[in-house]
Parts: sequence; C-alpha cells; structure tokens
Amino acid sequence: MKKQMTIIVIVLVILSVSLLGLKQILENKKPETTPKEEKESITLVVKTPVLQMTSLKDNTINDTYTYMKKVAQAFEEQYKDANVNVKVVQFAKADEDEQIIGCFGTEQATDVLFEEYFNMSTYIHTGKVVPLDGIITEDIKNDIDDNYWELSKINEKTYMMPYFNMQNTLSYNKDLFRQVGLEKYVSDEDVVQTWSVQDFETILSTLQKNLPENIYPMMMYGKNEMGDTHVITLLRSRGSTFFDENGRVKLTTPEGISAVQWLMDCNKKGYFPANAENIEINDCYNLFTNGQLAIYITNAVLDESIKETNVNYGNANFPSMDGKGFSTNFLTGFEVFDNDDEERLKVAKDFVKFVYENDEWNDYQAGAIPCSQKVAEKFAKELEGKQKYIENSQTGWNFTGNAPTWRKVRDVFYKDIKELLYGEKTAEEMAKQIEDDCNQAIEEGYEKSILHD
Repeated sequence: MKKQMTIIVIVLVILSVSLLGLKQILENKKPETTPKEEKESITLVVKTPVLQMTSLKDNTINDTYTYMKKVAQAFEEQYKDANVNVKVVQFAKADEDEQIIGCFGTEQATDVLFEEYFNMSTYIHTGKVVPLDGIITEDIKNDIDDNYWELSKINEKTYMMPYFNMQNTLSYNKDLFRQVGLEKYVSDEDVVQTWSVQDFETILSTLQKNLPENIYPMMMYGKNEMGDTHVITLLRSRGSTFFDENGRVKLTTPEGISAVQWLMDCNKKGYFPANAENIEINDCYNLFTNGQLAIYITNAVLDESIKETNVNYGNANFPSMDGKGFSTNFLTGFEVFDNDDEERLKVAKDFVKFVYENDEWNDYQAGAIPCSQKVAEKFAKELEGKQKYIENSQTGWNFTGNAPTWRKVRDVFYKDIKELLYGEKTAEEMAKQIEDDCNQAIEEGYEKSILHD
C-alpha cells in the first residue's frame, strides 16, 4: 500500500511538472501572426515620343524620356496604395498611331501619355481619354493661366494637363526695317510687340517698295503642311475666328473672305517670296537668316539658332483686328487613358497628380516656357530670355479647334493654300473651298468621335 502511494505521488509530481511546463510554454509562446496583406501589383505604361526637353533644375535632362524615367522611379518609391511598376516607353513620332491606337486592348496599352497637344488632342475622340478635372486642385488650377486650361478642354471638360509650352511669334529683321525707314516700329527692348492691322500693312508696303530685289517682306509657303498653323493664324487677322462654335471651319464670312483676299493681294503685290506655293517654311528660314526676308517666325528654340546667324531681330505678334495680336502656343502635357481597369486608372491619375503636387517635379518645367506661374516666378532670373513669351501667353489661341482628325485637315489645308497662291480663283471661291475641304476631313472624324464620360 505504501508502495502504491509512493507511485501515485510520483505520478502526480510528474503531471504537475508537465502541466507547469506546458503552462509556461503557452504563456511564453508568441501568438501566430497572420500573413501581411499583400498589395496589388500594377504595371503602369507611360509613353512619350522622341521629344527634346531641357530643364534648368537638372542638366542631365535632354528629352522627355529621360524626364519620365526619373519621375517614374520617384513615383514607384513613394506610392502606398499598390506595388507599382512604371514602364516608360519612348516611340518615334512616325509610329505614334501604332503605339497609341494600335495598342488599345493589349498589355502595351498606354495609361499615361506625355507629349504635344498638337498630336495627342486627336486621341480624346477615341473615347479612351478620361477627363482629369477630379485631380485638379484649386492650387493646381490657380497656378496655370486660364488660357492654357482653355486649350486643354473639350465641352468644358479637361482632357489634357498643360505642363510646358513653346510659343511662336513673328520675328522681324531690325536692320532691314531701319534700312527702309521703319524705325518707329522697331523696339530695342526684349518684348513681343503688337502692331495694328493698319501698321502691318504700312510695314509690308514700305518693305516691298524699298527693299532691294530678291529681298522679300514676309514669309509664305505652300509646298507642304509644315507651318500651316501660322497661315491659319494669318487668316484670323481680319476678324475671322476660323473655327465656329461647333469646331468646324467657317471662312465664308465677310471677315474670312477679307482675310483670304488679303493673302492673295499680298502675293500679287510681291510681299511674299517668289513662287511661294512651291517652297516650304524651312526655305523661308534660310531666306531670313541670309538677310533676304524681313519677317519670319521665331520661338524660344529658334531664338538660339537665329542668334548664331547674327541676325538682329525683334518679336511681334500676328496681326489682329482688336489690336491684341495672336501667337501660336504648342503645349506639351499629360493625357490619361482608360484601359478598363479601375485600379490601373486610379494609379495613372495619381501619377499625373504626383507631378503637379510636388515642387520637385513641377520645377522641371523650367527650361521651356513653364505653364506654372509659380515655376516661372521661381526661375525668373534663369528664364529672363523667355520672359517675353511668358508675358505674352494670353495671345495664344486654339489653332486646331480640337478637331478629331487634325492631321487630315492639315493634308487638305496646305493644298488649298497652294491653290490660293496660284491666284486662279476668287477670294470667295477659295474661302469656300478651304471651308469645304477642311470640314469634310473634320466630319469624318466626328462621325467616329466618342468622348469618355
């Protein structure tokens, strides 16, 4: 009996020790952790054409591709809502439609496009480009000139985000002006001047009358579509809006016919280079830099090359009836595409917003003419040579009318200008022909046009 009691005690002790050990193990054991919730992985495709870009903030930037690569890396590192891989693709301008429209519905479809409005505005009519008003804060809106926002809209919705721009104005040879007695129209200040329509006629007639043979008052060309926006702007000089409120060309008005007649008269009077219908804008550049053309075109990029030729030149706006003048603004900025993936679309919008809400990346605008007023002020000293263009921003106008088939419009427009310069039809006939030909190309686009909700 005694022996049995001893065995029972030993068993109880062993059980007590085991239970105590088990208790200690349970108390010291850390609770199992649930696996950390993994973020969704999203690949964002950002595309940009071969496009020159310089930045005062970073001298390693020489094109938009290099810039986008830097933005992409910074965006990936800071983004919290998903694991994002930004794929930046550069394409040749000749391959643009293939890289944009041709990639719809594939893994290579564009989420964000960074390029010139001149081309990308047509993609709005595919129904894939989304309005971006939802990411435009009051700070972003107020930092960019209203004129740039207007150039970014269709039907009051903002489909493009302006980043920087290149502004084209007229340039004039100061020495040739002084040579023929036009000193009063010459400014020694680095500004964009504005001459009235009457002043412009006086300038052209005086130049034609007094310049030596083979030196011409003003550029004109009809060989191809290059530089057509400048000719379109000249067709606004007598009060025509060129486009009506529905985005169609409207030249068969008294103002439009008057402008067509003016161009025809300028040609007959010898204001344009001989056989202008068979030369192109680059030919006029050569004439201007050789001292054989008094009035040409310039912008912040052309300024540098013209200066190398030692031509002493000034800037002036294209003429207008209201006396304010016109310039042509070639904006570069962002566009976002809907590829039927809600999360991917959200990240694409966040990518664009990231650029505009961060001074570090917004500042990269400085180098070209920044659309941001804040950036323009911050780099005012460095942008001193471009201040004349910054201050002239209100003179820009929408020279494409946001036509869905702008390249087709260009293809027919220059051929009509060539015929105008031949001078075989009346101004009324040419105004109607330009209107009909351009509108036929525009209508083809609107028949297929779809705008994203």
